[in-house]
Amino acid sequence: MTTRREAIKTAARLLVLTPAAVAYFERPTSADAPAESKYDMAKHWWAMSIDIEKCIGCGNCVRGCANENAVPRGYFRTWVERYQAPAYPDEDHPEVDSPDGAFNGFPEKKKDNAKSFFVPKLCNQCAHSPCVQVCPVGATFETPDGLVLVDQTYCLGCRYCVQACPYGCRYIHPEKQTVDKCTFCYHRISKGLVTACVEVCPTGARTLADLKDPKDPIHAFLRDNPVQVLKPHMATGAKVYYKSLDESVR
Repeated sequence: MTTRREAIKTAARLLVLTPAAVAYFERPTSADAPAESKYDMAKHWWAMSIDIEKCIGCGNCVRGCANENAVPRGYFRTWVERYQAPAYPDEDHPEVDSPDGAFNGFPEKKKDNAKSFFVPKLCNQCAHSPCVQVCPVGATFETPDGLVLVDQTYCLGCRYCVQACPYGCRYIHPEKQTVDKCTFCYHRISKGLVTACVEVCPTGARTLADLKDPKDPIHAFLRDNPVQVLKPHMATGAKVYYKSLDESVR
C-alpha cells in the first residue's frame, strides 16, 4: 500500500508542489493533514453539490462548521445568503441578506408574498485558483486530490489571496493574523467522513462528492440537473456545483 509520504513525493514530482505544500503534508501536527494510512490522494478529486431548492436557511451548516473548525465568532468558512424579490417593481436585483452569516438562521421573516431562496456559499476549491497564483510564498497551494489549502506557518498575512478570491471566502484570522478559509474539512474527508456542513444539514441540500469515483452520485447529479457554478465567467474551475441556481445570484 502506498504511504502518504510516498504519495507526497510522487505528487511533488508530477505537480511541482511548493515547499509549503510538502511541509504541510509531512507535518504530523497539521490539523487538516490526511491520515497516514489508507488514504491515497491520487484516487480522489473532491467537489460538492448544493441543491438550492432543499436549503431552508436554518444555519446548521454555519454552526457545524464553526464548531468543527474553531472558526472565530463573526468570521465564516461557510455562510448562507437569502435572496428576496426586489422591494420595488422597477428594481432589477433582489434584496440579499445574511445576518451574522446565517449563524442563527434567518430570524426575520421574508417580506409578505415575496419569493425567496437561500444560497449556501463557501470556498469553491478552484482547479485554477486565483488565490494560489498570487501567493508570494506558496502558502496557499493545490493538493493532488483537488483542494486548495493554506499552510499557516508559511502565510505572511499579506492579504493578496483575500483580494484575489472572486467568491469572498477568505478572511484573516484575528488572532493568528494568517489567512483562513474552508478546507472541505480535509481532516475528516481523508478519514472517510463527510464535511461538518454536510453532516448537519437536515435536508440533504449539500453533498460531498468525489469526481474520481465512477459510482459517486455526483455524476448523475451533473448529468440530470440544471447545474451551474458561481461566476462561471471567471473560469476558475470551481468545484461547488449548484442545482437550480437563479441567474440573479452573484
